[in-house]
Amino acid sequence: MSSARIVRAVLFDWGGTLTTFHSVDMLDAWRVAASVLAPDDSDRVAAALLDAEHEVWARTTGSLRSATTAEVLRTASAAVGLPVDEVLHDRAVASYLDHWAPTTVARPEAREVLHALRARGLRTGLLSNTHWPRTQHESWLARDGLLDLLDARVYTSDLDVVKPHEDAFRALLDAVGVEASEAVFVGDRLWDDVYGAARLGMRTVWIRNDEVPPYDVTPDAVVDDLADVVEVVDALCAP
Repeated sequence: MSSARIVRAVLFDWGGTLTTFHSVDMLDAWRVAASVLAPDDSDRVAAALLDAEHEVWARTTGSLRSATTAEVLRTASAAVGLPVDEVLHDRAVASYLDHWAPTTVARPEAREVLHALRARGLRTGLLSNTHWPRTQHESWLARDGLLDLLDARVYTSDLDVVKPHEDAFRALLDAVGVEASEAVFVGDRLWDDVYGAARLGMRTVWIRNDEVPPYDVTPDAVVDDLADVVEVVDALCAP
């Protein structure tokens, strides 16, 4: 671990960090949306939706530009010649997100960890790479009792860029009101989370996840359980 510096905030990734990591068949998720958009042609539309999402994530990897779920639906609709019906699209997005809901449940220890950090006088925040809408994320966080335990929540669907772009991290730092050198960032992805945060001068904690792509970066600490983050932060704060 690095030498002690003042820590004023502990900031988190969401999926795979505050929630458990899930491997999901993305085509199955889009089939749910396709059954709303085109019930008689759902397989072809689902494939187009998945292609559109792959295109979005390929773009974000290369350019770090963000996207929204609505953009994915518009792109796929154009590809297969579906009319752009906003009411139908809203229903399709809602069905798609409902399909994902079981994978969004917070880790059992998440509330205790956030309570413990706040009890130490630390600010907390969340930064998620996502094309899903803020309202849905906020609903899930409220469901799990985490919403009021996070002083700031930033979603890249509201931004122009995604992690590891420095502007994504700066948006959260500004929202929490701390400098990068005063923050610890906790995440399960070495490139998006650890590299991105460390490049700005934040301390980093990697929640080990062998299912995500590797990256040549060294976090300040590595844990296997979210509950271990409090002990790590205490050590980083120690004189």
